[in-house]
Amino acid sequence: MAAWSWRLLLLGAMVYFLWQIIGRISFVVMPVVVALLLAALLYPLTRRLRTAGLRPIYATWITMLLGLALIVGIGFLIGVRANEEFPRLVLQIQVTVRNVQDWLLHGPLHLKEAQIADFVDQLSSQITQYRSQITSTVLSGATAVVEVLTSIVLILFVTFFLLKDGDRIWAWFLRAFGGAAPRVDRAGRAAWATISHYVHGTVAVAAIHGLVIGVVLAGMRVPLWAPLAVLVFLASFIPIVGILFAGSIATLVTFGSQGWVYALIFVGILVVEQQLENHVLQPLIVGRALEFHPLAIILVLAVGGVLGGIAGAVVAVPLTAVIYRALPELRRGQPAIEPPAEGAPGAAEAGAGDAAPEPGAVEPAPSHASQPASSGQGAQEPETARPPSGAGEAVSPQRNG
Repeated sequence: MAAWSWRLLLLGAMVYFLWQIIGRISFVVMPVVVALLLAALLYPLTRRLRTAGLRPIYATWITMLLGLALIVGIGFLIGVRANEEFPRLVLQIQVTVRNVQDWLLHGPLHLKEAQIADFVDQLSSQITQYRSQITSTVLSGATAVVEVLTSIVLILFVTFFLLKDGDRIWAWFLRAFGGAAPRVDRAGRAAWATISHYVHGTVAVAAIHGLVIGVVLAGMRVPLWAPLAVLVFLASFIPIVGILFAGSIATLVTFGSQGWVYALIFVGILVVEQQLENHVLQPLIVGRALEFHPLAIILVLAVGGVLGGIAGAVVAVPLTAVIYRALPELRRGQPAIEPPAEGAPGAAEAGAGDAAPEPGAVEPAPSHASQPASSGQGAQEPETARPPSGAGEAVSPQRNG
């Protein structure tokens, strides 16, 4: 127990300082993480294009342009519908406000117009009182917009080079690990496959969620149902809080346009659909992609949310899955193989962890060697050791297709 304790303390200190460093350079770390997830999402298309015979640069450009075209097309359709439906939404909200005011005056509350006017005056005075704070928030929001635009540019650059030169970058990264390169290579490939499965599963769940909410809003004839469906899709990537935010906005729009009856119906459908997503879709689709049990998905989400809040809930499942898949590969030893000789075929493919052969290293020829002994020699000359055909295959950057 003492031996394990001091090792865990040392590991905890290392993780703490690493977390502090990441916090200081989060402006760079977060775009790189997002780019890594985007690369995991887009890489299957790039791989298919490269398999079809396109050069890496052309396959990467086609993938990036198709992704940007999809985003721009969805944004254009949303903008067109918003431009058409927003005036009608404003009129319906005005009618709803008048109905609510009439209900407050003549309903069970029996409020007076003076009370409603006092409430409006108090709200206006509070807005005036905190005007400076609101102004500073707007200015900080403008600064945040600039940072977001810069991050988007960085994300595009990092995603492009990960798709184009990912195998070369990984081969360069492995050189720093020396004899441990084969293990790190296996662990990295297992982690990459896990991240890819997680991203694809999460996108599928978010798409189902946005589609269901969009159909419900369209069936209720709620204005701006298409932008609201896209908002729900994007918010589904943030567990719990994201859907609460998007659902609140959709509920307010439904209430303002169709009244409180439709708003209550929408809230009921949203709650039922959210429960199905949390307890059925998320564990089955994402859990099956990661080969995690549904109970493990739910527990990891709960622990991540308690320890790290929103960010912890977002990264809890992929981080746990990566650790779960990478650790066995790091612990698993590699079968012993003979090192490649200088100038032998396959020596160029040998990884950084392959030891160089000692000069003059030889081994006795096997008794069943096909080469006959020279005439006049009583014993067979030893021949130079040759590597097996698979030497260095674990760290070859081209083995991933």
